[in-house]
Amino acid sequence: MTALMPPEWAVQDWLWIGFPHLAEEWPGWLEPAQEQMADFASAVAESGQQVRLLVRDEANAVRAAALVSAKVTLEQRVYGDVWLRDTGPLVVFEDGTRAARRFGFNGWGGKYLMPGDMEIGAELARDAGLAIQTSPMILEGGAVDGDGTGLVATTEQCLLNPNRNAGMTRAAIEAELAATLGFTRVLWLGDGLINDHTDGHVDNLARFVGPNRLVVPQATGADDPNAAIYADAAARAESFGVEVVRIPSPGRIERGGVIEPASYVNFAITSNLVVVPTFGSPHDAEGVAAIAALFPDRDTIGLPGAAVLAGGGGFHCASQQMPAFPAATTGN
Repeated sequence: MTALMPPEWAVQDWLWIGFPHLAEEWPGWLEPAQEQMADFASAVAESGQQVRLLVRDEANAVRAAALVSAKVTLEQRVYGDVWLRDTGPLVVFEDGTRAARRFGFNGWGGKYLMPGDMEIGAELARDAGLAIQTSPMILEGGAVDGDGTGLVATTEQCLLNPNRNAGMTRAAIEAELAATLGFTRVLWLGDGLINDHTDGHVDNLARFVGPNRLVVPQATGADDPNAAIYADAAARAESFGVEVVRIPSPGRIERGGVIEPASYVNFAITSNLVVVPTFGSPHDAEGVAAIAALFPDRDTIGLPGAAVLAGGGGFHCASQQMPAFPAATTGN
């Protein structure tokens, strides 16, 4: 039987989340980033789903414990970046069992290499009792988004980037995605958001919210820096035969005069709750409401995420789910 990675909206047993700890990664923003990540973890835990918040050391654990709900479980681990979507295990179902897939990791194209990030995915998988299959292909979890039917979206900017897999053709990458994760149809989008540290991860650009149903932002305002990128992504998806749903973008978000890759699309889907990052944009309420309309079976909330974004990512980037067995009906 071919392995298949379930969609994020499938019921989850728990959610791993990384807790910020590096002052140099969040210069001037570390404490508010910790608070925002703690609010994210607490919201998911209070919704009735188990949350495993990774903390780097004892001091980190004390800080986190003072911020999170008592329902959040702390796990002390060695990791550098908090972006577990990329460094954590990707879980598939194969022959009625759960198994982990681990790919090569080179610090997002050699830009951010930190102790523990190459090992944390395998460590989490082993401790969860998962068999691990490895692949030499460089791949971060945020670079792919599947709909549970074998269809996956990704970007050419990331997966075809010479800083990832310079020796692999598009066809070879497609074959590896099919063999390891069960993705037999690949929707290739173009570029990701401007100034995205990940070289254009798809989870900041477009996300599946149902089988063959993809959310893509719509530019808000004439100064929206990603207007052409959004339009190109929507056109490519529609040409591929995918139903496209447009939601508002946050518009132009800057920090110190630099455009930020702010996106409501970096929402995290959990068993009972969808968490959308907000940025103090006049479009925040509209963006959260548009995403809530897509998930009538669970609650949707917006939580401030601008401080988390200062470190290069969002709530989805910082989390990785453990899917429950298909027969499960709750996330508890």
